[in-house]
Amino acid sequence: MAKVFLVEDDERLSQLTADFLRNQQLDVVQFADGSGLLQEVRKQQPDIILLDVMLPGEDGFMLCRSLRNSFSGPILFLTARDTNYDQVLGLELGADDYVIKPVEPRVLLARIHALLRRVKPVVSQQQSSKLKFGSLSIDSASRQVLLAGEQIPLTSHEFDLLWMLAENASQLVDREKIYRDLIGREYDGLDRSADVRISRLRKKLQDNQQNPQRIKTIWGKGFFFVADAWD
Repeated sequence: MAKVFLVEDDERLSQLTADFLRNQQLDVVQFADGSGLLQEVRKQQPDIILLDVMLPGEDGFMLCRSLRNSFSGPILFLTARDTNYDQVLGLELGADDYVIKPVEPRVLLARIHALLRRVKPVVSQQQSSKLKFGSLSIDSASRQVLLAGEQIPLTSHEFDLLWMLAENASQLVDREKIYRDLIGREYDGLDRSADVRISRLRKKLQDNQQNPQRIKTIWGKGFFFVADAWD
């Protein structure tokens, strides 16, 4: 049974959401704000966190930034804030998905299951697989990435995206494949989720953000992992 942390200050909405998810065989732990959340995440290691943005005290954006220091699992923002700026900011801070309230319960359940499916099967399918490019080593069994001997902390989605790019090194990986296989929806021509995640990968892997040499964007098509750029 997957463990879900639900952080929502609207008591009625929190209870309705929790009751629905529990009826779908999910183990839900509720929080009204972020106090004590980080400690419980380290202690219980939930499978996924549903995080409201507008919370008393630290807002969801601040909490997401803090969570990413110790939690690599999926974070889904569940919020009434629907501007493009807020959605991009949430993704840049490390969220894996962003759902606008009000949301039909079964749509929310489908998004949760999609995130959980993309986290868990990768390990079992690639138990002994390793990739190495110069100073970069990627181990899918341990889901660890080393750059010049230093471990690079990646979220689950960042790791999966890097693995997809590296597994297809020196080949174009089109946006449609990334959205379909990793993000779990069709690319609509406007969604910037993949670009935000690529930008985060570049920053963590010490690529030049203005003139990237390691992970290149092929405008209008997709992304290209440069195999010989890791010396």
